[in-house]
Amino acid sequence: MTLSIRWKVALGILLALTVGMTVAGFLAFRSIEQLELARAEEALTARTGLATLALQPLLADRATPAARLQAMARELGRQSGARVTVIADTGRVLADSSVPDEAVAGIENHRARPEIARALETGRGTDIRHSETTGQRLFYLAVRAESGPAVIRLALPLTLLEQRAQEFQRALTLAFGSAFVIAVLVGILIARSLTRPLLDMAGVARQFGQGTFGQRIQATSRDEVGQLAETLNQMADRVDRDFAALRRLETVRKDFVANVSHELRTPLTSIKGYVEALLDGAKDHPEEAARFLEIILKQSDRLNLILEDLLQLSQIESGRVQFKREAVALRSVVERTLASLKPQLERKGHTVTLTLPADLPPAAGDEDRLVQVLTNLLDNAIKYTPDRGTIRIEGHHVDEVWVELSVADTGIGIPETDRPRVFERFYRVDKARSRELGGTGLGLAIVKHIVEGHGGQVWVEGNVPSGSRFVVRMPTAR
Repeated sequence: MTLSIRWKVALGILLALTVGMTVAGFLAFRSIEQLELARAEEALTARTGLATLALQPLLADRATPAARLQAMARELGRQSGARVTVIADTGRVLADSSVPDEAVAGIENHRARPEIARALETGRGTDIRHSETTGQRLFYLAVRAESGPAVIRLALPLTLLEQRAQEFQRALTLAFGSAFVIAVLVGILIARSLTRPLLDMAGVARQFGQGTFGQRIQATSRDEVGQLAETLNQMADRVDRDFAALRRLETVRKDFVANVSHELRTPLTSIKGYVEALLDGAKDHPEEAARFLEIILKQSDRLNLILEDLLQLSQIESGRVQFKREAVALRSVVERTLASLKPQLERKGHTVTLTLPADLPPAAGDEDRLVQVLTNLLDNAIKYTPDRGTIRIEGHHVDEVWVELSVADTGIGIPETDRPRVFERFYRVDKARSRELGGTGLGLAIVKHIVEGHGGQVWVEGNVPSGSRFVVRMPTAR
C-alpha cells in the first residue's frame, strides 16, 4: 500500500511524539522510583543506627538471654515501624520482631542472604526482595555490630512506595495521553494544511505529464507553494517538448523538491517543540500542554534564523564567499556597527566606552565582513548584559603583524570550562536563556569562520570584575 504524503507527514509526527513521550515517561518513572528508594534507604539508615545503639550492649554481653534479645528486637520494631532481625555471624537468627518468640529458633540460616553476606564482608549491605518469612516485598539494610559477632538488620515493606509509583504512573499516563490526543489533532491539521496544495499541484502535474496543458493551478498564496504553482503554470505556457524544455523541466523539478523541503520545516518545528517541551519539564506539568501551539510559532521563527545562519555558514565554509583584502580602518568598522545597534543599546540603557588609539594601524580585510563580526559580538554583549550595563570596545596594536579589537561587557559571563566551545555550532552555555533571547547558536561560529578566513584569530576570556571579553586579532594592512 502506498501512503500519500499527507499520511507520511502525519505518521512521522506521531511516531516522533510517541517515541519522545515513551522515553520521557520511562525516564520520569525511573527517576521517581529511584528517588523514593533513596528516601526509603535514608530513613532505614537512621532507624538502623538507632537500633544498633540499643542492641549493642546486649550483644556485647554473651550471657544475655535469648528472650531478652527477642523482646528488645520486638520493642525496637514497634518503635521504628520496621522489621528488626539480629543474626549471628554464622547465619543463625537470634531475634526477629516479626516472628513469634517460639518460632525464632526454626528460622532458616540467613548466612547466604545477600545483605547479610555483604554486611559481614564490608560492614553494610542492602537488598530488595520478597521475604520468605513474612511474605512481603521488603527493603533490607544490614550492618555489622561492633560489640559482638552479629549483624543487625532492619527491613521496611515497599507497599507504600509501590502505591505511590502506581499513582504516579496513572497520572503520567493520563497526562501523556492527553498530550498525545492534542498532538494527533495538531499533527493531522498541520499535515492537511501543508499537503493539500501539494496534492492539487500533483493532480495538475499528472495531466501535464500526459500531455494535457489546458488546466492551470490556482495559486491561493504568495509563499513558496504559491510561487511553485505559478512556476508550473509558466512552464505549461512555454513547454515545446524539445531538449531545452526538458532541461527547464528538470530545473523546476529540483525547485519543487527544494520548496517541499522548505515547507516541511513547519512539522519538523512542531516536533522539536513538543519533544523539547516534554523533555524540559512539561511531562510533569499537564497544564503545559495548552502552550504547545505558542511554542510551535516561536520555534518556527527561531528555526528560520537558524536556516539563514546555516546557509551563510555553509557559503563561507565552502569558499563561495570571497573576502576582500583591503586596508580597513577599525574606527570606521566600530562606528558603522554602533550606528546599526543604537536602538538596542538605548533600549537597554547600556553605556559604551570606546578606546581606539590614533595611531592604530588598519587591518587587512573585508570591511563589510568585519562589521558583521563586530555586530555579532556587540549583539551578544547587549543581550547578555543586564540593563544599564557597560560595554567597552578597545583597539590594540600588538606588533607590526597584528592588530586587535576587543569587546568587553559586564554581563553574566561565560564559565571558564565553556569558553573553548562557545565558537562551536549550536553550543550554548545556557540553552534556555539563549532561546529566550532569540539566539541561534551560530553567530559565534560565523564570527570564527570570517576571522579565520582573513587569517586572524578570535577567542574569549573572562572580564574583570564580571562579564566576558571577546578578542579579534587581525593581520595589519601592509
